[in-house]
Parts: sequence; structure tokens; C-alpha cells
Amino acid sequence: MLVHSRTGRWAAWGLFGLLFLPLFALPLLVVVAASLATHWSGALPSGPTTANYAAAGRGESLQALTTSLITAVAASLLALTVGTWAALAGAALRRRGRRLLDALFMLPVAVPSVVVGLAVLVAFSRPPLLLNGTGSIVVLAHTVLVTAFAHQSVSAAIVRLDPAYEQAATSLGARPAYVLWRVRLPLLLPSLTAAAGLCFALSMGELSATMMLYPPDWTPLPVRIFTATDRGALFSGSAVAVVLMATTLLVLLAVSRIRTKASYR
Repeated sequence: MLVHSRTGRWAAWGLFGLLFLPLFALPLLVVVAASLATHWSGALPSGPTTANYAAAGRGESLQALTTSLITAVAASLLALTVGTWAALAGAALRRRGRRLLDALFMLPVAVPSVVVGLAVLVAFSRPPLLLNGTGSIVVLAHTVLVTAFAHQSVSAAIVRLDPAYEQAATSLGARPAYVLWRVRLPLLLPSLTAAAGLCFALSMGELSATMMLYPPDWTPLPVRIFTATDRGALFSGSAVAVVLMATTLLVLLAVSRIRTKASYR
């Protein structure tokens, strides 16, 4: 009744506007406005300028963006590989085994990410696995944090797969490896790309665990934003935040196009 009536549609749009604009859109718009300003005029930023973006596109900010992209891509690929392998292996387990595997992968998500960062720091600060002080430990922490989402996404997609395709390939004499590479994984491709996009977005915005681990020569963009605003450079920090947001959205848009093409294969 609410959806099909004109009054209900207007009420739904009004409720959406009341909830979405103040809670989601308005804060982001303020950040965008602050990135183009030099000072505050009352409750709003003012003094239009593009100097903040000029600074955000060079020097340490550009290096931080490159670091974030490398970290996010590496962590996403590792998480997708491990999560997909675990989901495929878990599909062959009994119900109790699948629950145990799900709980194992969800454990890093169930605790604060700063705890995961501390755990990685303690575990990899001694030989033979000495990663402390390198960029690899940041990539590892991000991988641990986002693998759960890849695993859950692929596991849900495996449950929805029609077994008739695999049964048909097997009945025609296809070996298990051939069925996996030519039948199962192509059917999972839309879910794999969606999981990769989610892992990338989460890694690009990760701060808590990163603050525990990053070395001076491997500073991701969220850390750069935090340090800028902590020093009182709110307007330049806002410009860097907009760059981070735009970069993440562009990559997600590209992943979405790949996912759409994979769905029609």
C-alpha cells in the first residue's frame, strides 16, 4: 500500500530525504566545500581556492595515494585468493565444519581492527617472520581484515550455484580441475568481482590497524588525512579526503562495469 499509492511514494521520498541528507550527504558535501576553502565563515567554509587540490596532487599526498592503491590492490587480490579457496574447500565440508570455517574467517571482523593490528605487530616482529617496519606488514593486516568479506561473498554465491552445470560437465568426462576452471569459477565471476571491489574499498579506508603498523616510508592516504587534520590543516586534509573518495569510487565503478559484463557472459 505504501509503495503503490502516490501519497505513500511521496512519504517514502520525504523520509528518505530526511534520513539521507543530514546523515550521509550533508557531511560529505561539507568535506567537499572545505576542500575548496581557506577559512570558516560562521558555520560554513569560505574563501574559494583550488590550492588545496594542487597540494593534494603532489609530494607526500601523491605518494600516500600510490601507497594506498598498492596496498589495497595487493590486499584485495590476496584476500580474494584465500577467501575463494576457503569457500570452495568449505563447500565440501559438513555443516559443522563450514560453521567452524566461517567463524574462523569472521574472527578478525568481530574484534576491533586496532586489535588485529596489534596482533599482527606482535606476531611478525620477530624472526623468522620479521615484517615490522616494512610495507608488507600493512598489506598483511589489510588482507586479514578484508578476507572475511571475500570469503562470505563467495560462500554465498557457491550456495546459489546451480549444480546442473557441474554435473553436466562431469558426465561428459571433464576432470575436477577442468570443471573448476572452466565451469565453476566463470559462474562465480560476478561474485568474485563484487568481493574484490568490496575488499578494495575497505582497504582504502582502513585506518585503525594501519596506525599501529605503518613505517615512515609506507604511509597510506587515510593516515595522511588523519595527520593533516590532527595538525589543524583541516582544509588540505579535506582535499586529500575528497581525492581518496573519488579514487575509490572510480575503481568501484570500473569493477562494477566488469561485474556487469561478467553477468552477461
